[in-house]
Amino acid sequence: MAIIQATSSCSSRSLIHPPLRHRISAGVHVNSRFSPILFLKPKFPQRAAAAATRALLENSTSDSVATKVVERDLSLAIKNRASEISPDLRGTSIFLVGINSSYKSSLGQILADSLRYYYFDSDSLVEEVAGGKSEAISYIERDEDGYLASETEVLKQLSSMGRLVVCAGNGAVKSTTNLALLRHGISIWIDVPLDLVAKDLEEDRIQLSASDTLICKSSSEILDQLAALYNSGRSGYSTADATISLQKVASQLGYDELDAVTPEDMCMEVLKEIEKLMRVKKMMEEAARPF
Repeated sequence: MAIIQATSSCSSRSLIHPPLRHRISAGVHVNSRFSPILFLKPKFPQRAAAAATRALLENSTSDSVATKVVERDLSLAIKNRASEISPDLRGTSIFLVGINSSYKSSLGQILADSLRYYYFDSDSLVEEVAGGKSEAISYIERDEDGYLASETEVLKQLSSMGRLVVCAGNGAVKSTTNLALLRHGISIWIDVPLDLVAKDLEEDRIQLSASDTLICKSSSEILDQLAALYNSGRSGYSTADATISLQKVASQLGYDELDAVTPEDMCMEVLKEIEKLMRVKKMMEEAARPF
């Protein structure tokens, strides 16, 4: 398989560079919301539409209406905060580290949309190059070092570009080379309780990467293996520029249940941390200027 030769030799020739460049130059966005909108002529009069809307609202519970209003306001607040920090960010890429979860992937896509960045999942790119997840698992069993080299090559390509939000896999924090590549952008540890990650897995909301695929399926065994994955990457996670803890966000927002925290809540906290980091960087640059 061509990928084996490419990753084993770790040559300077790009492993994923051409297709990745093609996606970006073509403007492909995983979470694109900028597709053309078709304006259709309404099929019933405006007065009837207003009456239908009122009836719908009257039949809805006040809680659901309030929730929609809050979500809309938070979405607007996210976009406003992103537009405020974007000039200082200057296209710097953002790398999200931590065990894969629906929170991490969802907030990554929301963050990319709000900053008008491109979104990539590094694990998915590595598996795509290998020919799919099953092929990637087989590749790991045959040549684990080669697979790890391909992870590094993908990160090298991503770190050389700007205006990206990258959900980085566990492999991104397991070598000094990969950690150094993350320093080309801003790295943020998305710390999600393992029981919520296990729930994601049990309900098929996420899949772990080929290198992190779990063998056992019972709840207790899944938690044990997730704990092992967490512990193996924790020292790497801790080198991130900032940490966003779901538990801490829940406490700050006054939520009794952790699963009440939304990806939008997490995204807002990420933007706040990025703003702090940009402020510190600006102060350091000003302090370094000669009098």
